[in-house]
Amino acid sequence: MRKKHPALIKVGKKIRELRKEKGFSQEDFAYEVGLDRTYMGSVERGERNIAAINLIRIAKTLKIEVGALFPATKLLNVD
Repeated sequence: MRKKHPALIKVGKKIRELRKEKGFSQEDFAYEVGLDRTYMGSVERGERNIAAINLIRIAKTLKIEVGALFPATKLLNVD
């Protein structure tokens, strides 16, 4: 099992929340984004330090700005 960084967990939860708000199942969403479902699951669980290009793909699929994928900076501890 991968070690989960607290900031990545928060980003993953935010992505999951936005995906669900738009009515996507994880499988359908991964297909629309062009990523594997298992990869998308690991992102949502905070197990992956997701690449910027994949964040852009996710934001475009959700029809939102990339910044909306992130919780408030004051909530993210990267130490």
